[in-house]
Amino acid sequence: MSLPAHAGVDVGGGGIRVKIEGDQVSAYAEDTAPVPRDRGRVDLHRLAARIATTIEGAGVERLAGMAIGVTGLPGLVSEPGTLWQTLGDRFGLGALVVAGDMVTTHVGALGFRPGVVVAAGTGVITLGTDLDGVWNQADGWGHLLGDHGGGAWIGAQGLQAALRAHDGRMGGSPALLERMTARFGHPLDLVGLVYQSSSPAHHLASFAPSVAEAARSRDRVAGGIWAEAGRQLAQTAVAAATGLEPVFSWGGRLFDAADLIMDPFQSTVRDLLPNACFIPPLGTSADGALALAKAAADVRPRNPYLYVFTRTDAPRAQPLRRTL
Repeated sequence: MSLPAHAGVDVGGGGIRVKIEGDQVSAYAEDTAPVPRDRGRVDLHRLAARIATTIEGAGVERLAGMAIGVTGLPGLVSEPGTLWQTLGDRFGLGALVVAGDMVTTHVGALGFRPGVVVAAGTGVITLGTDLDGVWNQADGWGHLLGDHGGGAWIGAQGLQAALRAHDGRMGGSPALLERMTARFGHPLDLVGLVYQSSSPAHHLASFAPSVAEAARSRDRVAGGIWAEAGRQLAQTAVAAATGLEPVFSWGGRLFDAADLIMDPFQSTVRDLLPNACFIPPLGTSADGALALAKAAADVRPRNPYLYVFTRTDAPRAQPLRRTL
């Protein structure tokens, strides 16, 4: 199949999501396995192979352009040109945009409007930008050093409360212990799974829905974890708003928890910035990647957040378009 289509690819802690659009095709595909890693960094060779398999599984063999939003960029992604080398010829791409998933989430949520977008799934990264001179990153430091309020953080807090209940220590939650045992078995099984895993954050985040269930069943400890997560996300959002109008949006599956996270998030932001404006996201990170793929000819590279690869070295000095 040869189609003048574009693909937007969202690579996050929960896997790969692809949106494809063209005159003759519209498709969505997912690969829910954890992102491949090599000594902590994203393994771009294996990632490229999985992206290609996902796109071809949707029945598409040729593309005019593609944009990929990658978790861990900047920081855990080296040589983003590897994706161009692997995918450019395979799909006959005219252009490839490689960006941090915070950039694609920002474009998906706000179009090309200036503001702050919190991207929260397994991890957390926040970007405040006007897509020109202001680029404020807050958090995104991984589950060991940051990602406060994200899925792995919530899951870890919930599992710690469950283990406290198992030990008989203060601050434990029998409701979370019951859910932990149902999901992971004995605590020693959990320890083996998490500490021997190549993607411990993925396993920690998988418990966040159980913490949400307990919170909605009025478990005080679980409810407190979600409330604190919202406050953490708010503090991160406000930190990224320097130099910008206080316009805020969000993206990522963590916000599917709705009121559990949204109420403390918005109320804390308003406590810190009373004139804050909240805009529900226009779309997802995959939508943002698709918009960048379509606008690739006008995208100005911004190292280390945004890279553009094309089949021509002609300069592209125009700024990003301001609307999707």
